[in-house]
Amino acid sequence: MSWYWTEDLWCQKLCQMMDSLRQRSILLAKHSATSHGVLETPCRDYNAECERQKSVEEFYRLQHINQTYDFVKKMREEYAKLDKAEMSIWECCELLNEVVDESDPDLDEPQIQHLLQSAEAIRKDYPDEDWLHLTALIHDLGKVLTLPKFGGLPQWAVVGDTFPLGCAFDESNVHHKYFKENPDSNNPAYNTKNGIYTEGCGLDNVMISWGHDDYMYLVAKENGTTLPSAGLFIVRYHSFYPLHKEGAYAHLMNEEDKENLKWLQVFNKYDLYSKSKVLVDVEKVKPYYLSLIEKYFPAKLRW
Repeated sequence: MSWYWTEDLWCQKLCQMMDSLRQRSILLAKHSATSHGVLETPCRDYNAECERQKSVEEFYRLQHINQTYDFVKKMREEYAKLDKAEMSIWECCELLNEVVDESDPDLDEPQIQHLLQSAEAIRKDYPDEDWLHLTALIHDLGKVLTLPKFGGLPQWAVVGDTFPLGCAFDESNVHHKYFKENPDSNNPAYNTKNGIYTEGCGLDNVMISWGHDDYMYLVAKENGTTLPSAGLFIVRYHSFYPLHKEGAYAHLMNEEDKENLKWLQVFNKYDLYSKSKVLVDVEKVKPYYLSLIEKYFPAKLRW
């Protein structure tokens, strides 16, 4: 991809930036902080009319068409090899400066800033839950899948809301209409509420669309992290908005899933509402997060 921008494109980007800043100012004036110290602003508005939203919808069109049961099975087998790189958690955080998430209608800042903004907001409100601070820091590290070293996967195979394969596509999925072009829609075995699963089978037994969530979960688990199960659940399902925002697919959860979902819903407030143009001083907070990484992860991980 070329990063050369024409004068017209620079003007377009500048206009978008000014509009974004103006909208943020309006929102900050209208909305007060909640008891958790995060802003209840209308994030994830997929219907707003702007160029950014059009590109987000095109992203979901491609995702809904191409994410099939067989595709996810293939991706899980390929990335289970953990043969793409060997590096520390912090080294991966720094790599994220090269990643932009095209599926996010709210976020234009480098990914590492979103990680630190989320982690610092949680740290302020839950000072004793250090595992949750670290979970926030690492939750999006799987987005390195877009980089050539990790396969250079297209955005639709890395980011965006996740959803189960092997059962009917619930209408709560954003831009649901595009699922009709997914080959799995023509498989009768996949087109009932339970599909190939049984009620209460547990999400660990459900094939979820492939992306950065499942990849980072795989990396953390296979490298022997000591994060609690709730931390791994957050990493693996934080993009599963049909479940934790709309309550869809809840019939597939087991009791452990239901307990862990409570922590995911806590985390989600910070994942959504901590996004800000006020940047975190990386060098100032780095020593704290390095200490958590040392506590919960080995020095080097296979990716």
